[in-house]
Amino acid sequence: MQAEQLKIEAKQGEHVRFWNALGTRRMLGGAQTGGTFGLVEHDLPAHQLGAPMHTHEHEDEYSFVLSGRLSAQVGDEIVEAGPGELLVKPRGIPHTFWNDGDEPVRFLELISPAGFEEYFFDLAGPLNSGDEAGMGAVVDRYALDLRMETIPELLQKHGLQPPF
Repeated sequence: MQAEQLKIEAKQGEHVRFWNALGTRRMLGGAQTGGTFGLVEHDLPAHQLGAPMHTHEHEDEYSFVLSGRLSAQVGDEIVEAGPGELLVKPRGIPHTFWNDGDEPVRFLELISPAGFEEYFFDLAGPLNSGDEAGMGAVVDRYALDLRMETIPELLQKHGLQPPF
């Protein structure tokens, strides 16, 4: 790492938000880690779905909760984590995550290997503008099996508000 990269300030890094829900701040990308991992910070308001059910072909994700409570479905298992706890979402296993609590949740997402951390920044524009072709191209580029049709059931099942 170069000297100016030895510290990442609290507000440093590009930030994007999907609709009115998931926010993502870029902290470290593959260029800074030799391709070994990417690190982003996510924030998710109360009663919001973070993502529809999806499966990563190439990446493992590790969600370390900083504040609030994060719930996830990994395969058939429902798990919940609070501050200081870690959720593991291995590649090849369908998963989703949400905040069904009354407080916002903040968590660090370590993605291994690096590369997928750029997905959030590539997808934000097409998703927020409703560009389905653009969304599809981004999802395909990252080899993600994204199941948008799971959103209504997840919202109903977990008492969540629509993000749009």
